[in-house]
Amino acid sequence: MSVNSSKGWIVTSAGVGINLALGVLYAWSIFGKALTEELNWSATEASIPYTVAIAIFALMMVPAGRWQDKVGPRVVITVGGALTGLGMILAGFSQSIFTLVLSFGVLAGTGIGLGYAAATPAAVKWFPSHKKGLITGLVVSGFGLASVYIAPLTNYLIKTFSLEQTFVYLGIGFFIVAIGLAQFIQNPPDGYKVPGVAPLSTTTPISSGKLDFEWSEMVKTPQFILLWIMFAFASSAGLMIIGHLAKIAKIQAGIAWGFYLVALLAIFNAGGRIMAGIISDKIGRTRTMLLVFIIQAAVMALFGSFSDQTSLAAGTAVVGFAYGACLSLFPSTTADFFGTKNLGVNYGLVFTAWGVGGVFGPIMAGKIADISNGDYTLAFQVAAVLCVIAAGLTFITKPPKTHEAIEPYVAKAKA
Repeated sequence: MSVNSSKGWIVTSAGVGINLALGVLYAWSIFGKALTEELNWSATEASIPYTVAIAIFALMMVPAGRWQDKVGPRVVITVGGALTGLGMILAGFSQSIFTLVLSFGVLAGTGIGLGYAAATPAAVKWFPSHKKGLITGLVVSGFGLASVYIAPLTNYLIKTFSLEQTFVYLGIGFFIVAIGLAQFIQNPPDGYKVPGVAPLSTTTPISSGKLDFEWSEMVKTPQFILLWIMFAFASSAGLMIIGHLAKIAKIQAGIAWGFYLVALLAIFNAGGRIMAGIISDKIGRTRTMLLVFIIQAAVMALFGSFSDQTSLAAGTAVVGFAYGACLSLFPSTTADFFGTKNLGVNYGLVFTAWGVGGVFGPIMAGKIADISNGDYTLAFQVAAVLCVIAAGLTFITKPPKTHEAIEPYVAKAKA
């Protein structure tokens, strides 16, 4: 079936816009700083709603992916946008950890998971395999880039109005934007021919393998286990910094305007997603992962020594880039290894590793800071070790053998 080639780019652009709204999660350190200073919450308490949102976000990726594989992405994203906005609005009326966990953590976290799960698979399905990295990087870059405007906007709203009103105003905005853009998201129609990909000939020796894995088949492969472990270890480092950056900046460098660093991290977070996607299309996913994990381990090992504005900004930029790269590499690798037909639920299962890393990293860092008078050094060192382990695992992570027989017959001519 011939379809206007611009349709895939419309879907991709809408996906970027949706993630720009859903990316409020990455501005949590601004909210967390306000909670510790205005409501006298501890660092651990202030990280709980954020950590719950991460966990719910990750858990929802599985049913959300399966749902969008069945009914299409538009409905799923519409519901996700509505829940995200509603959760933020209700957070504005929350006066305790429990109610903020329910509103922001559970309700908004569910909405973010629904929206994020459906945007990337829909866009990827419109393009050939040699563009998976680029398209994935572009769509998820919106999520990473969101803090560029959300962090300073949140800081301004809190100072101008109040923490409670800030939640409400942002919730209303995200509600409108996400639902509106969701109407432009759709999967390719049945029979759609991906531009630039030659059809498989009748002589192609594919009897020994398949392109698309069911989730039940994927989870039995060693590749799934390796991807899951690497994703969990690598994401814990980035999410730890994201959740505590404003506080870390104040403690280590005396910087009271941590929102600037949050925005800086977001820019490099988005850039890392796009660049890693492009690079991995050229040199391979696992080779790119190895480079990213080594860089990530090095900067985490040094992060405790960043005690001035310049070094902390440089370290933040590198953390953002490496973390963002992971959010591009793992969905594209999942598509490469296990196919795009069931990418929603398959990547949802891989993405649960991100949720585990997101729970472990921020909570671990908060606990260490609370018992060591604000010193995060040990947390940085733990994260560095995990990244080294992830780097080592790249050497034994190879595509499933079922793909080796068919990949040479898939055209890689540029579309």
